[in-house]
Amino acid sequence: MKRMVLWLVVAAVVGLGLYVRLAPSDPARWHVPVVAEADRDLPGGVIRMVQTGPDGLARLDKMARATPRTTVLAGSVDEGLITYVTRSRVFGFPDYTTAQQDGDTLRIHGRLRFGRRDFDVNRTRVDGWLAALQS
Repeated sequence: MKRMVLWLVVAAVVGLGLYVRLAPSDPARWHVPVVAEADRDLPGGVIRMVQTGPDGLARLDKMARATPRTTVLAGSVDEGLITYVTRSRVFGFPDYTTAQQDGDTLRIHGRLRFGRRDFDVNRTRVDGWLAALQS
C-alpha cells in the first residue's frame, strides 16, 4: 500500500512538471497592451514605465532575446508590442513579460503564470533589463 501511494505521488509530481513545461501559452491571453500610468510592484509581477526615447523597445528586445531561457511569444518591434516567455531554470515555470513602446515611453509588465507570488523574480529581471538599458 505504501509503495502504491509513493508511486501515485511520484506520478503526480511528474505530471505537474510536464504540465508546467508543456502547457500551451495563449497569445490572446498574455500578449495584451500594457495599461498603466505608474510603476507598480505586484504580488505576482511588476509594471514599469521609463522614458527611453523612441528606440527603447528595439534596445530592450536585443537584451531580452539574449536572456537565458527567454523566447518571443508574440509581437515585434515594428508592431510596438512584444511578449516574452522566460522559464525558470529548474522547474521551467513560465513568466510573461510584455513590453510596449508608447512614443518615448516604454511600458513593461512582467508577471507569473502559475502560483500567487513570484518571489521578486519578475521585478529583478525587469529592473535588470531597465538598468542595462539606461546605462
